Amino acid sequence: MSQNARSPKKNPKASSNGARLALVVLSVVAVGAAAQERGPAATSLADIRAAINRLADIDYSSRSKAARVVRRSAAAQAVPALLQAVNEHQDGFVRFKSLVLLTGFNDPRAADEMREALASPNDRLREVAYGFFERNPDPALTEQFLAALQKEQGDFVRPALVRALAALGDHPKVRDALLADVTRGVDHFRSSVIEALGDFKQAAAIVKLTDVVNLDGPLQDDAVLALGKIGDKRSLATFSALQRTGGRSIQPTVAAAICLLGVNCAAHLGYLQKMLGFADDNAGYQELVRAAAFGLDAVAIAGNAEALDILFGAGIPSSDPVRAPLALSVAKVALRNTPLMLQVLQQRKDQTGAIELLSEGFDMLEEDLEEEQFFVTVRRGYWAAANGSPLRRLSEQLITKLDF
Repeated sequence: MSQNARSPKKNPKASSNGARLALVVLSVVAVGAAAQERGPAATSLADIRAAINRLADIDYSSRSKAARVVRRSAAAQAVPALLQAVNEHQDGFVRFKSLVLLTGFNDPRAADEMREALASPNDRLREVAYGFFERNPDPALTEQFLAALQKEQGDFVRPALVRALAALGDHPKVRDALLADVTRGVDHFRSSVIEALGDFKQAAAIVKLTDVVNLDGPLQDDAVLALGKIGDKRSLATFSALQRTGGRSIQPTVAAAICLLGVNCAAHLGYLQKMLGFADDNAGYQELVRAAAFGLDAVAIAGNAEALDILFGAGIPSSDPVRAPLALSVAKVALRNTPLMLQVLQQRKDQTGAIELLSEGFDMLEEDLEEEQFFVTVRRGYWAAANGSPLRRLSEQLITKLDF
């Protein structure tokens, strides 16, 4: 396996799990069953190291079980083993997965490992490190990040670097560098800059983003949504013009952006809901499904429970090709606004179907660090929740269905 390979997904031709890992898992269940009810299991260092060695197993079930062994272990045993693997393991993918798992233990040594990883030749290690510093901004790294922006070309690394820079706030050099990249480079990288400027509400980008909105092209939707996220109501004039002159495919995104501005949100969510229903009943409107799902997940991530309910309501009874973009949007909400996801799931009567849709979305994602943070939140909530409580029952279902 190459150092830069993306995370392998489920393999329908999976091999057997292996006797060693099976013994490790049985040991955790038998010895640590009581501890799993309220906290980490008492797993030996040898068993944790054996599990770490399986993190790159070609068999999905084997590597998933291995990750669970590590996640559920006490930090005192797991963190030293993970640190050693990040620095010494011969398999680049194991080093990457170990670094991701390390973030789940809230250990202060993780920040030092992330700084080291910024200079790694392994793309995946750099991606994780930038993702960590997006969540834990460090102004002392500003100049290093700006220098990296001049040379970083990794397909998945540069977007993570951009988000780490945007998280630093209104730093003049950062602002100028990101604004320059709105209009230059390949569309994939430009899209990541536009999204980051919106997510981190960089008002200085409004003029540049408006210029992109006014040009037909693949980045128009991204720029519309970014303006909505920034939340300046002066953008309403731009959106109103698009409602009159823009093509059919841009209208769902415009509706979501206006909702994000706090203008007549209920009506625009109703429009998006009807759009999904129309596309489900009439073949050939897949572009509208994608656009509506794209807009709804942005509104839900901003904290709107109704938008998430619309995604579930349309997605649970659906089938492909309509189902896939809805499942993916649901999964994005889970990663970007986990508290809202848990709140909405607890309230849904069709909880099993909702979790199934979420699971399908997770299978399509390639966001290892964000997924790990979701797992951490759910697992800690499960350990803390009262027996028989709605949160505990939901967490049990999530842990079982999402296999963590």
